Amino acid sequence: MTHNIGFNTFADRWQANAKLALDTIAMRPTRGIPTWLFQDMQWSHLEVLSGNPPGSYPKDPIRVYREFQIASGVCFIDQWIPENPLSMRDQGFGEDTLRGPTTGAEEIVCDGMRIDSPEAVVEHMEKHLFPRWEAWRRDLDAGADERVRNLIAAEVEVQEFFGLNMLKGPYGFCPFPSFLYGDYGYVNYFMAYALYPEVIERGFKIYADASVLHNRIAARAIIEGGLPRLVRLDHDMADSRGTLVGVKTLDKLWFPHFARAIQPLLDAGIRLIWHCDGNLMEMVPRLIETGIGGFQGFQYEDGMDYEKICRMTDRDGNPLFIIAGVSVTTTLPHGKPADVRRQMDWLVEKGPKVGLMLACSSSIAPGVPLENTRALIEGLAYYREHGRG
Repeated sequence: MTHNIGFNTFADRWQANAKLALDTIAMRPTRGIPTWLFQDMQWSHLEVLSGNPPGSYPKDPIRVYREFQIASGVCFIDQWIPENPLSMRDQGFGEDTLRGPTTGAEEIVCDGMRIDSPEAVVEHMEKHLFPRWEAWRRDLDAGADERVRNLIAAEVEVQEFFGLNMLKGPYGFCPFPSFLYGDYGYVNYFMAYALYPEVIERGFKIYADASVLHNRIAARAIIEGGLPRLVRLDHDMADSRGTLVGVKTLDKLWFPHFARAIQPLLDAGIRLIWHCDGNLMEMVPRLIETGIGGFQGFQYEDGMDYEKICRMTDRDGNPLFIIAGVSVTTTLPHGKPADVRRQMDWLVEKGPKVGLMLACSSSIAPGVPLENTRALIEGLAYYREHGRG
């Protein structure tokens, strides 16, 4: 495969914000601190802060969302979901919002099977999911070159839409075993996890078998396509109290298969970072041991020790890559602009000296005061220009 495909065609044309993101991903010292994806779910914020009239976002969501990211000074986006705020109806979920397995569905049906017990979960996994995943693995044995080309082409298409002052990072094409509460609901799935651990682990194994092959392809796409060598792995495995299951069961059932699934990316020299949900402090050292090289999105109020994590190193002794964010559950919705600025100062002061990006801890739900969002954007602009001063 030639070297003039993919992002290599942009090499000499990147503009200031994208260059700042690339240098930060490469763990080079920088003057400024780049801004990561800014996911504000309130339509009126997207419109007013991008200079568009009211009603523009639902009429033309992709354009307005892009203009909002650019106006906010965003340097790096991995997860490109411009139509996601449409689900929030500008003011949050309504009574007529479609309910799913994790959002109050009265009945969960998968492949015509009613999922109403842990036994139903196991039956569906063995009858439908396991064969599906095994077929996926077999299919991956052929057509690798075409899959690489398709992954690169999809990233290039988004990057060309962005322009060259905002960098697109790979996201969503590096699979690994995960909890299946999104399919079966929390109660049914976690009862199955507790009662039938051998079946749950078999699922992790089968999925990891396929993930290894897929991630070899993904690693090729990143390297051959000249894509940013930073991948954020995103799966919620904790709540405010701690991990959703006992961490020792993860040591036995999940971590070995997770580590095996991500190894092709690590072998290719690609940095993997983990999205933090809830309080997963118990998982942090274990994730680092598997090869994770950084973290994003900290719920400080739930016990995530930001300062301690920023002092940690990866398993080779190198600094961690950190995407730090102002809290979307406390500071932004309930604080004042001064609180927003104070938390940003703290994130920078206690963050790593290289490999730091700034944004929000997660998506901003509707209802955040506009003055707080403006204070956030102003603070991000200050740190992009001045860095640590």
